Amino acid sequence: MTRCQIVARTDRRVVTVNADAAFDTPDAPDRDLPMLTAAQAAHLRELAAPYTGNGHIYSLQNLAHICRRAPEDRWPELVETHFARLQAAGRGAESAAELLSGVHARLLPTESITPDLVGAMRYARVVADGLVFAYALDQPATVRILTDPDVERAGLEELGEAAYTNLMRVPVEHEEVAIEGRALLQSVYGDSPFVASKALFLSELAREVTGEALPEAGALVVVPTRHLLAFHPIVDGSVADAINDLAQYALGAYQDGPGALSPRVYWWHRGGLTSLTVIDTETNTFSLQPPPELLGILKGLVRLDRAGRLAGRAPVDAPDIDQLTHTTADAIARLTQDRAGLGDAFASALELAHAHCAVDPDVDRLPAWDAWATAVQLGSALFTGAQPQECHLGDLVRQLPAVPAEPPADARAWLDAFYIAVVCRQSARLERLRLVPLEVLRQDDSIDEYVLHWIDTLQTYWAERPMDDVVEKLLATMTTSAPDAVTRAPKNFVNLIDYQPVALFHRLITRDHDAFAEALTEALAHHATYWGDSPAPRARVALGPLAMASLAYDYGFPVAAKRQYLPTYLLDRTRIEDVPG
Repeated sequence: MTRCQIVARTDRRVVTVNADAAFDTPDAPDRDLPMLTAAQAAHLRELAAPYTGNGHIYSLQNLAHICRRAPEDRWPELVETHFARLQAAGRGAESAAELLSGVHARLLPTESITPDLVGAMRYARVVADGLVFAYALDQPATVRILTDPDVERAGLEELGEAAYTNLMRVPVEHEEVAIEGRALLQSVYGDSPFVASKALFLSELAREVTGEALPEAGALVVVPTRHLLAFHPIVDGSVADAINDLAQYALGAYQDGPGALSPRVYWWHRGGLTSLTVIDTETNTFSLQPPPELLGILKGLVRLDRAGRLAGRAPVDAPDIDQLTHTTADAIARLTQDRAGLGDAFASALELAHAHCAVDPDVDRLPAWDAWATAVQLGSALFTGAQPQECHLGDLVRQLPAVPAEPPADARAWLDAFYIAVVCRQSARLERLRLVPLEVLRQDDSIDEYVLHWIDTLQTYWAERPMDDVVEKLLATMTTSAPDAVTRAPKNFVNLIDYQPVALFHRLITRDHDAFAEALTEALAHHATYWGDSPAPRARVALGPLAMASLAYDYGFPVAAKRQYLPTYLLDRTRIEDVPG
């Protein structure tokens, strides 16, 4: 079997699969029938030659898989049986009723459509690289691909409806498979040669076997054999692992057979299939090249997930605060040698600040405040630079070295830095964050456009520009956060989490106390809906709504002090102390 090495990256367009088998010896895999050696493939072609002299061109793929599993002295018998079945297949004399009763939608490998079939199957179409859609008649002894006269006899529309209905009735088995990493693959398999063809209607299949609809971003899917497909819904950062896992899974199953269909990885999106795999036959190299739309989705999900912003399907353990405290302290200590770790240090401190709220939901005690203050220091330093200063984490004190102002292209990290500066009432830091050039943040290619409009709104407001300018930018945020405009972040995350500070800000600037109170109640309910009972740190605090509620409190809004997900002593300023630097 060809060995492969698969490397997935979401920060590059090309993901390479290197196959290191050579093709210059008789014992090496055959180029066209890689499940056999070159010598075995030559032997099989010699055995099949007497049966292929009738003007037809036959694919030997399935026969090669069968022979690979049998001793070569049995190959003549297997070849004879194979072609006898082909000759026994129906010749097109079925009635329209018989065709409608047994027809199924079918995926075929493009190489199986021989030149003589092309002219007889004008109705067939290529649905993705390597895959052809056709109609097939399920018969007791074999399966016959329908030709144009068959389609005309039964009627194209009627045949299509029957083919879909019959295909979806095909029984399947289902299990979750974890190969490597943390991605779960949904494996669907069965005895029927039509199982993989259900990838044509993956949305319905996913709901049938998992009980859940596919997300807006779709799914990665492979159809290595007629009897098997596997898919991974694109919902979180585990998609980076899934690309590798599916590529490896597909390649192995395709080579093992029988009924080889395609070794490619596909993107199922809005009812269509797009191949992500580019095959270089000269070098025997597979490269995964997502289109720009998918690449943006992948980058966005990976960055959201790494920052702990997404409620994943897999259960997570509650964070160990002592361990996370030392992790944060160590990250700060390393900054004296490597400033590049500042973003990770900020993320760790922010996670620690949220985690403290599991045991100290009001931020009543000093260790929790220290974590919030340290997050403020690191977030500000990340985007605006900093002078040398101490960071306190309970009994641990670490020195933050002088940091130049080199803001990264991480728009949501800027929002986190801004939100916590608002919550901790750090006016000077907020002024510096306001001055971070939007052009820098615009280089973040993992976000949807509404995030930049929201940052522009906050910067304009904090600069005390005319309210007409603020409203104009707020309207742009609202427009670009509509469901049909969002392409990268999950819709439920946008609606339930990311948009809620925007809705609250709208009520804030109109000074409508009642409307703000109603919007705040709704935002906290959405936070609870999104996170459920997850012990993830970000589930503990609704950071964006907390920032807007802190502003409202300072403006004299009657904000209720005791609210879940809103630390009381941050909201009412009771715990606010000096932040070094």
